[in-house]
Amino acid sequence: MNGETDKDTAYDRLGGEAGVQALTQRFYDIMESDPAYAALRAMHAPDLTQVREDFAGFLSLWLGGPRDWLTRRGGFCLMSRHAGLGITPETAEQWLATMRQAMEGLVADEALQHKMDNAFSRLAEAMAWRGR
Repeated sequence: MNGETDKDTAYDRLGGEAGVQALTQRFYDIMESDPAYAALRAMHAPDLTQVREDFAGFLSLWLGGPRDWLTRRGGFCLMSRHAGLGITPETAEQWLATMRQAMEGLVADEALQHKMDNAFSRLAEAMAWRGR
């Protein structure tokens, strides 16, 4: 392993739980406070407590961190979970713009930020396509 550890996941590179929590909180804070994302905000419940927790759990898992969130849920299909929300190309773009803004300054690893942005872009496109 040449001195490397097994702790080189995207989760670890983001800063582990603290990094995921910071990104999640910043994402929802931006979505709540910026009128440019009003349509995206309107797709969510008035109280964002649960979605903040769920998104942090999902991101942890997705980035290679602990699987606790999935274990508690017993399974999860991202596309099915969002199927009834009426995601449009506009709201998908708002989601992506909010995430990009949240990542600015928080994701110091440029390669990781680029990988995350690419994955989020594909996800947003797929959500918009499925929402049609």
